[in-house]
Amino acid sequence: MADQSPEIPQSIDATLKLLASADYVSDRSLATVLYLALKMGRPLFLEGEAGVGKTEIAKVLAKALGRRLIRLQCYEGLDVSSAVYEWNYAAQMIEIRVAEAEGVVDRARLGEDVFSERFLVKRPLLEALEPDTAGPPVLLIDELDRTDEAFEAFLLEVLSDFQVTIPEIGTVTADRPPIVIITSNRTREIHDALKRRCLYHWVDYPDAARELSIVKAKVPEAPQKLSREVVAFVQAIRREDLFKAPGVAETLDWATALTELNAVALDAATISDTLGVLLKYQDDIQRMQGSKAKELLDQVRAELRAAG
Repeated sequence: MADQSPEIPQSIDATLKLLASADYVSDRSLATVLYLALKMGRPLFLEGEAGVGKTEIAKVLAKALGRRLIRLQCYEGLDVSSAVYEWNYAAQMIEIRVAEAEGVVDRARLGEDVFSERFLVKRPLLEALEPDTAGPPVLLIDELDRTDEAFEAFLLEVLSDFQVTIPEIGTVTADRPPIVIITSNRTREIHDALKRRCLYHWVDYPDAARELSIVKAKVPEAPQKLSREVVAFVQAIRREDLFKAPGVAETLDWATALTELNAVALDAATISDTLGVLLKYQDDIQRMQGSKAKELLDQVRAELRAAG
């Protein structure tokens, strides 16, 4: 079957256009490093605060290119059996018992049979190495900083040669390497050995103009005045001394929630009532409620009036 999926972009401008086609509003620096990662066949390592759109990059890339998205969600204690493969032991035991009941005595042949591919349970890293008629999939290794250094070390083989070794079967190598996106919220440092195998980009909070474009693209039903005030308020609140500043994901959630409440503009009472959509820690919510919310809102409105 011919590959009917969109082509890999051949320029930075084409990369910007590709992301925009899936409603991802990117800046040029991100589009540049993404273009280079695609062109050079290198993994892209994205660091940044939670909620700034790192995971979304992999999602929109898969959507825009018409490729399968394979996601490995990392967590503490992640091991090979969860990330790469494991054997279906229950099915193997049934096979062995059936063979014994039928009088099969060739143990070597039985061993080869039960450790064949039909008893192999494939996990994300192994799935990403398999051929696909739509083209190499997008492999998202999400929040790598949640795992330990032992798992990082294992990833080196995958990211260097796009292969994994299964002792009972042998080495599985990708005919065409997957597009690899790795994200980290930087709760710990990732080892240099892994970073050297990737291109790197820090995904920062967007400026007001880009964040407004994101809101317009993702929450088009929000009134224009509300969208402008929401973005300006979020930009202002990020400058406060908070335990966790809101990300773009929270901006979009808040704009959506306010639209559901039929708000056409911000007011202090509505802000206080809906801060739980925007902020996720009680101390931050308490700090921003009441007079502080009104103070920030007055400041935001003054800035918007001054900007015209």
